[in-house]
Amino acid sequence: MQVVILESPQAVAEYGAHIFIRRLQKQPRSVLGLATGSTPVALYQTLIEANQAQAVSFQQVTTYNLDEYLGLDGDHPQSYRHFMNEQLFNHIDIDKNNTFVPPGSASNPVSACDEYEQMIEQSGGIDIQLLGIGRNGHIGFNEPSSGLRSRTRVKTLTQATIDDNARFFAADEFQPHLSITMGIGTILDSAQVVLLATGSSKADAVFATVEGPMSASCPASALQMHQNAVIVIDEEAAAKLEHKDFYKHIERENQKLLTQLGLD
Repeated sequence: MQVVILESPQAVAEYGAHIFIRRLQKQPRSVLGLATGSTPVALYQTLIEANQAQAVSFQQVTTYNLDEYLGLDGDHPQSYRHFMNEQLFNHIDIDKNNTFVPPGSASNPVSACDEYEQMIEQSGGIDIQLLGIGRNGHIGFNEPSSGLRSRTRVKTLTQATIDDNARFFAADEFQPHLSITMGIGTILDSAQVVLLATGSSKADAVFATVEGPMSASCPASALQMHQNAVIVIDEEAAAKLEHKDFYKHIERENQKLLTQLGLD
């Protein structure tokens, strides 16, 4: 697990975005796993700017999103399909037919989960999976107690997650308590995982993920098993880590090596 600690949320977004940009410049026909939430928005803005500057193209890219609310159509303003269109897809040169979000309006959600897994496999697997992290350590909608080898499935949201997301829904608006989410095992199958976290509210979850025991009580801690997981965080999110100085030292040495190899 690579831990990168940066000064600001904007620096976190730019660092994460450049992982994606370098991948697409090397392999334009990549399969990307994407996430919603407030943290990825600045990363998506950096990707949009790079695309508009013709530094990178998405014309051959396929994307799979982590999750979707069960019971919302894709055109619902609180659906994650709508979020992705507004925050990224409408602003880049991607073929939306190659962008996939779990179908929240599926008549048979269980079958839809199996089909989503098959689609990812048929695409050759995910090259880079973007993640945020919840305050309770959830990734996607894999809440605490989720199986560490779980696959795409229907999940019940915790009350904490429902409360955190309530601000996006009007008081009299239907707010789903169920979701379709990639499983932790699905996420771990990705060739690379990039998790972004910013702000003091994520400090406990970051500590549990990086330095705590691997446990279903913190789903993100499963990333300790991944051979190419990059945890990109700001100083506030890193506040409770015991080995911050060591992580910073490792990153400085990594950057020196990349510079020497001409790969920075």
